This record gives sequence, C-alpha cells and structure tokens, in this order.
Amino acid sequence: MTDARPPLGLLLDVDGPIASPETRSIAVPSIAPDLAALANAGVPIAFNTGRSDAFLREQVVPPLLEAGLSRDALVWGVCEKGAVWMQITADGAGDVTVDEELAMPDVVARDVDDLVKREYSDLVFFDDTKRAMVSVEQNTNISNESYLERQGEFDEKVAEILTRHWLGFEREGEKTPDTSGSIRYRIDPTIISTDIESIRVGKDLGAELVMKFLTDAGVAVPRRWRTLGDSRTDYAMADWLHERGFDVVHVDVRPNDGVLDKPYPVRHHDSLIHDEAGAEYLARWVQMVHGEASDDADV
Repeated sequence: MTDARPPLGLLLDVDGPIASPETRSIAVPSIAPDLAALANAGVPIAFNTGRSDAFLREQVVPPLLEAGLSRDALVWGVCEKGAVWMQITADGAGDVTVDEELAMPDVVARDVDDLVKREYSDLVFFDDTKRAMVSVEQNTNISNESYLERQGEFDEKVAEILTRHWLGFEREGEKTPDTSGSIRYRIDPTIISTDIESIRVGKDLGAELVMKFLTDAGVAVPRRWRTLGDSRTDYAMADWLHERGFDVVHVDVRPNDGVLDKPYPVRHHDSLIHDEAGAEYLARWVQMVHGEASDDADV
C-alpha cells in the first residue's frame, strides 16, 4: 500500500447533484471538467447511485473522457444502490459485476413491466437496463407535478404485485421491525421514479464497497470525505463514514425536503438546487484540493 493518502474522497449521487433531473444528463458545463480535475488530482470518486451501469455509460462516462480523465484516476460507478459496480478509467467503463443475491425475482420485473404497459405507459417507462432492482421512471414529456400526483397510486399496484407473490416488503416511512426475517424487499419512491429493491441495498452499501475497492487497489483510504445527494436516503453515505471515524461533510442539494440533523456537518447552497448546486460544490472542492480554498462552508 502506498504511503501517500489522497487529500479527499467523494461519494456522489448522480440524479440531481450531477445529472439534471429534467434532462437526465450532465447539463451544467463545468461539472465534467471539475470531476476530471478532481480525479486527476488523486481524489477517489465513486458515483453512488440507483441508476444502472448503462445510464452511467451513456450519460456520465463520455463527458468525463472528453474532459481528459487520466490513466491513474480512481473512479468507480456503484450502481443500483450497491448491487452492481464497475471501474471507470481513461478507456471508459470496465466490466460489470452484479451481486446476484441482491437481484429481484424475475417474476416481479415481468409483472411490473406488464403493469406499466397495461395502465401507466402515459406516465412512466420500465427501465430495462437494470440488472438487479426493478425501476420505473417518469416520462420526460409530462410534468413532474403530474407524475407525483399518480405515483402513490402506481406504488399501491406494485405493492399488490409483491403481496400476490408472497414477497415481504416495506415502504418508505412505513418501516417496522421484522423479527421473522420475512421482509426482504423495499418499495422506494424518488421524485422521478419508483425502485423495487432488496432491503440490503442502499447508499451505505455503496460506501462500504468503495472502501473495499480502494483497499484492493492498494490505495490509502482518505480520512476526509464529501458526500453529495438530493434525498434523505443519500445521508446514509455520510452516516456510514461518520460511524467509522472518517471526517465527513454531507451536501444536500434539495434542502427543501428538510435538512436532517446529523452529528457531522450538513451543507446546502443558499439559493441553488440540484445540479447547479452540485456544480458549485465541485468547483470549490477543486479549489480545496489545489490549496486555493481551505473549506467549502461558505459556498
């Protein structure tokens, strides 16, 4: 293992902080160059996302390569909340690994796909790029307000599918202790999608995987970390790091949902949200790594 410890480590959600929730792509011009600059300066970066590896290959990797990702950069895509992963190098996205133990039963995917085609094709599309979880996503030709009005109704139909197949599940905000071990799955709504997934996946699992990647690569794990997200579930990255003694700050780019009270610093921009806020923090982290700024508290 090398003695030099990277100056910073980054765990980044993709939808919202990096990719625009409207265009579903990297829309702010400074984001990809700043990500490349950080990686080229020795900062380990992991995109810790619910998105599929296909999404990263199509929307995130090309701008990174165009920005000049170096041969020795340490970048990973941890997809589907830790069920799927790959390394990203100057040659592009590498081989994909899938944790089959975390994959949803095929029958759930088939039934949800049928439900979308039968009743909700005007609202959502079935994400057939997912390898482990089952996801549907808001159509881009409708407003987010229209989607959110009917999301709960759709999620109820998904719950009926899981119940019909005798699959124990929990829903956001309705978690109860399961002493029998029968609850194995979760219905997790976001602002533009619904994920049906193993209860073992999550942003904390992604953080744990990244530590393993660094150790396996012979890289000293940074003591200082920044995590970036747009939902309450994204705080789990920082929770995991803080519980293990790392110096971590979490940035919430959608604070209107309510900034959580945590034992570590939580920051947000005063006026910008989503990828515009994410871009501001990435720019400051570039300054921090190059000694041009001491901290990001005043972004």
